[in-house]
This record gives sequence, C-alpha cells and structure tokens, in this order.
Amino acid sequence: MLSRQRTIRAAMIAALVASLAAGSALAQSKSGKIVCWKDKDGKVVGCGDRIPPEYQGAATKELDKRGVTRKTTESAEERAKLEAEKKADAKEAAQQRAEEKRRIEEQRRQDTALINTFSNEKEIDLKRDRDLAVVDGQLTQLRVAHKNASDRQKEVKTRYDAQAKGKKSVSGPMKEEMERADASVATAAERVTAKEKEKEEIRKRYAEMKSRYILLRGGTSSAKK
Repeated sequence: MLSRQRTIRAAMIAALVASLAAGSALAQSKSGKIVCWKDKDGKVVGCGDRIPPEYQGAATKELDKRGVTRKTTESAEERAKLEAEKKADAKEAAQQRAEEKRRIEEQRRQDTALINTFSNEKEIDLKRDRDLAVVDGQLTQLRVAHKNASDRQKEVKTRYDAQAKGKKSVSGPMKEEMERADASVATAAERVTAKEKEKEEIRKRYAEMKSRYILLRGGTSSAKK
C-alpha cells in the first residue's frame, strides 16, 4: 500500500513539474506556442521554443498560448515500430490476396476439368463405383492378411502360454516371436482401418464433385429432367 502511494505521489510530482515547466516556457515564448519533449517512458521532461539536440528523436507535444495540446508526434523509435507494423500488415494482406487468387484459379481449373470429363451425373456415379471396387479388392486382401496374422498370433500365444506354465520365465526367443506376432496383427489392423477410411473419403469426394457438377450445370439435377 505504501509503495503504491509513493508511486502515485511521484507521478503527481512529475506531472506538476512538467506543467510548471510548460507554463514557464509559454510565458517566455514570443510565438505563443511551445514544444514539450518526452523521455523513453513517455514522461514530459522539458518544454521550450526548441527541442534539445539529445531529444530530437523523442516524442513531443505542441501547446498553444493557453497550454492546450494542439499537436503530438511519436518518438523515432515509435515511428519505426509503426512503420514496421504497417509493412508487416501490408505484406500479410498481399499474401492473402495472392492466396485467394490462387484458390480461385485452382477452383476454376477443377471446374473446367469436371465439366469436360463428365457428360452427366450418372457418369460420376459410375466412376465412383469403379474406384470403390478397386479399394474393395484391396480391402479383401488386407482382411485376409489380418486374419492370417491373427491366426498366427493365436498359435504363438498357445506355445507362449504353455512355456510360461512349464517354466518360471519365458525364453527370450519366445518373447521375441510373441512380440512379432502382436506387431503383425496391429499393422494388419491399421492397414484395414486406413483402407476403410479411404473408401469413406472416396464417397465424400464424389458426393462433393457431384454437387459441384450440378451447380455448374445450372443447379438442376439431370436425373429430375
């Protein structure tokens, strides 16, 4: 509490000193206006007709003959910071415009390809079904591999459990074989899951493609004509 009171008192004293300095400078000014300069913390440290050389880059405020602030300027450091911020904002805006232009051009390219590739919506469905059929074939093979890996895992687990019952500890080679069997099952399962996800992505992609095609053709489905 005492520290806060001292801080407030110091600020009041600094403001009073600045006010007195400005008033004194105005009284002596022939032009009826005066300039006050600030330190790096933004506090007025002096006023007069001219800014001292050591404060040429400091922030200032200009007062009229009544002591009313008419003009303020930032310090050289503040001006440099503002200029840097403006340049950064301008650069970011330019990058956003360029990115938007690229996006529009890419969309236009895709739309042109879509219109030129398919004559109607049914062709889109046929292409989707062909792609899904290819993935289904791959998925069948992966499921077989997963089943084989699972069968192998069960066989190794049977031997692993038998060895564990007959001895106090399982041998190193047996542990390694069990680890490999577990890893094979896990890998096979991941591949099946990834391929199933690919099927869903194909369905989603062709659904979006079909919606876009209808929109480009005037928003009316040919199936309804």
